[in-house]
Amino acid sequence: MDSSSRQRTSDLKDYNVGATPLQKRLALFRRQSSFFPSPPRRKIPQCSQLQEEIDPQKVAFLLHKQWTIYSLTPLYKFSYANLKEYSRLLSASIAAEKQKGLAVEVGEDSNFKVIFSTLCGVKGTQRDPEAFLVQILSKSQSGGHREGKVLWTGWFCCVFGESLLETVSEDFTCLPLFLANGAESNTALVGDWFQKTFDCCFSPLRISAFNLSWMVAMWTACKMDRYVATELFLSVPCSPQSLDISYAIHSEDAKALWDSVHKTPGEVTQEEVDLFMDCLYSHFYRHFKIHLSAARLARVSTSVASAHTDGKIKILCHKYLIGVLAYMTELAIFQIE
Repeated sequence: MDSSSRQRTSDLKDYNVGATPLQKRLALFRRQSSFFPSPPRRKIPQCSQLQEEIDPQKVAFLLHKQWTIYSLTPLYKFSYANLKEYSRLLSASIAAEKQKGLAVEVGEDSNFKVIFSTLCGVKGTQRDPEAFLVQILSKSQSGGHREGKVLWTGWFCCVFGESLLETVSEDFTCLPLFLANGAESNTALVGDWFQKTFDCCFSPLRISAFNLSWMVAMWTACKMDRYVATELFLSVPCSPQSLDISYAIHSEDAKALWDSVHKTPGEVTQEEVDLFMDCLYSHFYRHFKIHLSAARLARVSTSVASAHTDGKIKILCHKYLIGVLAYMTELAIFQIE
């Protein structure tokens, strides 16, 4: 255990716009979804057949990076046929903002470019819209065809997003999950351009302790070729300093415990999640005489992925990429306002 007085606050910008036709169209959906309880059961993440279409190099690029996640309302009049034009327009927009004297982290001499590209296969069903990637790169100084350094990356996806797809017309493209890696100033500029261009709205996506519990249970249930320790990070609010607790469980022990409480093949139930967490907390109490139920679960880390309540995730296993994104998409859809 270690204690720390660090208080983390978020400087992420929440992009809000006035009432739009899309938001009015989604009003009924929001009123209904706000009363929906968390599903009492979910499928254990599996490897998707569509995932086989993903470029292995792009998959490798997405893994082992910390992504800040946002929910995103559907994009109005977005066209995959215009990605090259969007690259030019966004690049021009960022350059214009830099000329205004804003602190844009795109290089000392603004020698950069923006690239839009599709992420084929990052979807749950054929009906899900194609995911796409946006990158800000420094231009190569060698003058050849070699790409420069990646300065910022963001990607947009929808994995098993049927509940949202059914509520909007064909004029809208539903990609409710947005993930960003890089300077927040660049995230703000890219988000502002998308907001103005496609009449959409970004909101930081927080992950509650309740949802973190689901994640650690579902991801512990996944079969892996190689396991790493399962870790829980909890925060105890107290004065004058907060107490942070790090709790690591050997992967074999965590999997054995899960197998002992898991009774529904292929699925995870709320009862199993609660029992799994209670067993972990009881084990900790027997050794340290501390009731973790009084603490707040702030971060979880498993062989599949890690997630923080601040809305940061790191995907560690390509096999379960789609499964992790499916749950994040579910959370993003329920947050859309």
